[in-house]
Amino acid sequence: MKSSPSFLLIDGHSIIHAWDDLRKLHLRAASRYLAREELLKRMRLLQDMSDQRVVVVFDGTGSHLTDERENNGIQVFYADAGQTADSVIERLAAKYARQFHLRVCTADRMIWETVRAFEAHWISPDDLRFEYEKAEGDMRGTIRP
Repeated sequence: MKSSPSFLLIDGHSIIHAWDDLRKLHLRAASRYLAREELLKRMRLLQDMSDQRVVVVFDGTGSHLTDERENNGIQVFYADAGQTADSVIERLAAKYARQFHLRVCTADRMIWETVRAFEAHWISPDDLRFEYEKAEGDMRGTIRP
C-alpha cells in the first residue's frame, strides 16, 4: 500500500519543449532562463493548489547533482554534467515509486516505459498542462470576491 504524500516528478526540459509558449520563449537565446523560471512558477501554483509535492528535474552543467528546495515549495534537481535529467528521474522512480504514489511527466517514451516498470504512473505533457490550467482556474476562483 502506498503512503502519502503523492509526488509529481517532472522532466523540466521535456515539458518546456512540449508546451508551445515555453518552447518559443526557450528558443530565444536570451530567454532560456525565463522559460525555466516560467515552468517553475507554474509548477509552484500547481503544487499550492493540489495535494501533491512537485519535483522538477533539469539537465545541468555542474560537477555534481544540485538539489534546490524552496521553503514549502517545489524541489528542483539539476543533473550533473556526467548524467542527464532522464537518469535522475529513473533513479528517483526506482527508489520511490513503490513507497509513494509517484507520477512522472515527460514526453520521452523511453523514460515513460522505464518509470512504468518501476510502478510509477506516467502522465503526458498535455495532461500536465490540463492539471496546471485547472489549478490556475481554481486559484482565480478562490480570490474572486
